[in-house]
Amino acid sequence: MSMSTIIFEAISTCFGKFTKTNKFRLHITALTYIAPYAPFKIWLKPSAEQQFLYGHHVIKSGLGRITENTPKHQGVVIHTMSDIPIGFGVAARSTTECRHADPLATIAFHQADIGEYIRSEETLT
Repeated sequence: MSMSTIIFEAISTCFGKFTKTNKFRLHITALTYIAPYAPFKIWLKPSAEQQFLYGHHVIKSGLGRITENTPKHQGVVIHTMSDIPIGFGVAARSTTECRHADPLATIAFHQADIGEYIRSEETLT
């Protein structure tokens, strides 16, 4: 794959849209470009992957790992335990708060996941 192909693919990919309040919302189509550079990540246990892919938030019982020093309300990339990026979220708790949270506490709010390709394929392109 040449450099011009990579640039063309990045330019032709929709990374997101602006809302009516001028906030930028990332689309799941940006995941492959952003995931390698994300400073804050959350890894899910295999039992929690399906729930996240159906649009549910991440709870502590499904948390496999979290990047050290992740602040509260920070954007995160959600990965499987085999390090495959599957979506975006927002940290509901910091790393230190996660250690002391109960098993049903929300750790990350769902924003987008790769299941959206199937659920809303027509609106993403």
